Amino acid sequence: CHAHALAKGVPAHELMAELFGRATGCCGGRGGSMHLYSAKYGLLGTNGIVGYSLPQAAGAAFTARYLGASNVGVAFFGDGAVNLGLFHETLNMASLWRLPAVFVCENNLFATELPFSKATAGQSVSSRGAAYDMLGVEVDGQDVLAVYDVAGAAIDRARAGEGPTLIECRTYRYVGHHEGDPGTEYRTREEIAAWKKRDPIELFCRRLVEKEKISPTTLDGIEQEVSATVAAAVEFAEDSPWPNPEGVQKNLFAS
Repeated sequence: CHAHALAKGVPAHELMAELFGRATGCCGGRGGSMHLYSAKYGLLGTNGIVGYSLPQAAGAAFTARYLGASNVGVAFFGDGAVNLGLFHETLNMASLWRLPAVFVCENNLFATELPFSKATAGQSVSSRGAAYDMLGVEVDGQDVLAVYDVAGAAIDRARAGEGPTLIECRTYRYVGHHEGDPGTEYRTREEIAAWKKRDPIELFCRRLVEKEKISPTTLDGIEQEVSATVAAAVEFAEDSPWPNPEGVQKNLFAS
């Protein structure tokens, strides 16, 4: 969930240092990719348990309600999580208590190597919201603005006390699920190429240029700026110290 961390505002150099396991990382080098956390930026932590983001988001939403805050608990999860008990139990409780939460399924059609079509009856995640009296919305996950609009409406509903929303973003991953997975053993190269033609970044940039909201030159400048940011983050991470072994038991228990 590196992109989620960046979207929440975690500085690129802190994120990169965490991926390198360095003391200057957002978790002091103790979390890495699978356990990113930064309370300062509202990132409550990723983890290695499939679907566990759902009850975490519900807990965050309950906390916001209890404290009278305007915060909204948001969970991101894949299609591989929607047939787990955690998914159904959390949706039921969140709807029953009308918690200010948004549950976002990034349905990329494969749970590791298992096709969505062979794992899920009904072939729809968003429709499951109806079973829990929850609004379910399916959106084109390749369309940045469509997702932005649907997500914004869900956040507004949550803050207005209208309860949680289940959003299904139909999307795709071009690469394998993990290191060592070429991603071509269970799908065709033609299928991957077809989805790449609808890459969300390229579609968004093309739309901006066509509507004359931005120039190709400006886009090139943004691309160069991003590349420079990444390069600087890598350099920062490489130059950062390793965590002090003496602090290995730090943060094991709450004070």
